[in-house]
Amino acid sequence: MRRFRPIFCIAIVVCATTNFAWAERVLELVGDDAELRGMLEATSVLLRNDETPTSDTVAAARAEYGRLLAVLYDQGYFAGTISIEIDGREAAQISPFSAPDRIDSIVIRVAAGAPFRLGEVAISPQAPGQVATEGFVTDAPANTGILRNATRDAIDAWRDIGHATARVSDQSITAQNRSATLDAVIEIEPGPVLRFGNLVPQGQNRMPTARVLEIAGLPTGEVFSPAELDRAANRLRRTGVFSSVALREGAVRPDGTIDIDGELVEAPLRRLGFGGEVSSVDGVTLSAYWIHRNVTGGGERLSFDAEITGIGQASGSPDFDLNATFARPATATPDTTFVTELGVEYLDEETFREFVFDGLAGVEQQISDDLVGQIGVGFRYSDISDNFSDRSVTLLTLPVGLTYDSRDLPLDATSGLYASANVAPFFVTDSSTFGGRGLLDLRGYAGLGEQNSTRLAGRLQLGTVMGGGITDLPPNFLFFSGGGGTVRGQDFRGLGAVQDGEDSGGRSFVGLSGELRQDVTDAIGLVAFYDAGYIAADALWDDSGEWHSGAGVGVRYNTALGAIRLDLAAPVSGPDPDNDVFIYIGIGQAF
Repeated sequence: MRRFRPIFCIAIVVCATTNFAWAERVLELVGDDAELRGMLEATSVLLRNDETPTSDTVAAARAEYGRLLAVLYDQGYFAGTISIEIDGREAAQISPFSAPDRIDSIVIRVAAGAPFRLGEVAISPQAPGQVATEGFVTDAPANTGILRNATRDAIDAWRDIGHATARVSDQSITAQNRSATLDAVIEIEPGPVLRFGNLVPQGQNRMPTARVLEIAGLPTGEVFSPAELDRAANRLRRTGVFSSVALREGAVRPDGTIDIDGELVEAPLRRLGFGGEVSSVDGVTLSAYWIHRNVTGGGERLSFDAEITGIGQASGSPDFDLNATFARPATATPDTTFVTELGVEYLDEETFREFVFDGLAGVEQQISDDLVGQIGVGFRYSDISDNFSDRSVTLLTLPVGLTYDSRDLPLDATSGLYASANVAPFFVTDSSTFGGRGLLDLRGYAGLGEQNSTRLAGRLQLGTVMGGGITDLPPNFLFFSGGGGTVRGQDFRGLGAVQDGEDSGGRSFVGLSGELRQDVTDAIGLVAFYDAGYIAADALWDDSGEWHSGAGVGVRYNTALGAIRLDLAAPVSGPDPDNDVFIYIGIGQAF
């Protein structure tokens, strides 16, 4: 044992001379307010740090008073007292330049006192038609949050009607300790009504200033409006050219206009991405895309998307899809985007083979922040071999659509709705036949609990094709059900219909999906799901069709690229149910 003694002595010396303190840390709160205790503990730097150099500990303690006092004020305690003792000495009386060499205990004592209520309250002058801030009335609970909200609402009400420089000119906030009331009298200086002046952008190195102004669409000469300012910023963001857009009020000019300063940060010109999905029956799906965000310097976007599906599937050869898209924002109006697309697709399925060449030219109109409309003119040429014949079909189409998206997080929503409705009247040039195809996709999300750790997700899909004989329609214009995009646990395109005595797709389709998503940790989540699909030969969803369904469970692992999805599913019902278990691996939620 003697040979270990020198090492033991060295360890004692290091521990005795180190500048780190292992101190007992205690929060003593007068009263039994668990919520307030939790907020104080979450805010306190001293309670969170296990070991800190002693000089830093004293400095942190002196700053701790303000942090904890802000918590009391936010919760409506305006007569509270705070004491922070370091080894029995009040921290405020210890100079950080003569900090003790050793700290054994830190005791934080908080006496919150009685919660305050509002006494005399007034904000003037108020804008015409302003709605009173909820809770800003005499005898309501008092806290700094309600004061901030009431002041913000008063200023925003003036700004909404053109008073861009509205501000607080004076305020009197008085705490009456004996009655535990808080008086708040706030005066607003609205300033004059101003009109939009010039947008003065900076940071657009690859785009001419004139084009920035055209895309932003700031209504120069019109009465100032915060909503219009937000719309102009959102138009610039939607181009994808800029990674950061900030529009702020600038100089006020003698003619009653106010300039807008724009701070722009350009995003990288190009982006390359990859994706993949694996199914135990459908095989491997690989996808890739390439985007150029500013092809000619006017915010034009050029993108190429490629996808190969069915690699290693049980039957048939792989399918492929290649598309090129060009989009030009601010065409005709700031909210109108011109879009043109060209695509090539090859499908080798159990009941048909189809080679497709199609194109589209049209516009997208940003109707509101959540609503986008589309209209275009398209063509589709298909070379087909199926149970009916070998033939070619050429269609002229007039697609019209609306997309509504209010989801909080499109990749993993906890609330909001998504709805996409598309109708495409078509004309078959070979047989001079008219018809139409429609597709509706509705998705809803709801979070449960304070942290939305439990979420419900639902999806409804409806499809129909009206008009045209069975040989006038491309097989992929019809509907099938089964696989990762419709009914998990059933064969890909496993459910179709019988038309003219032959197996084919259906003219009507219903898809239903429901998921219960549960977070286990920040990175891991569990999912239980049930899917059902319906296909009929008739276009109007009559009772002549068939249903099938599947259910299963899954795991989600969150990464910077999105959630990695692993689903296990089995059939529940259908024309030919079996006991197979299907495995799906991909990136992102199922919907």
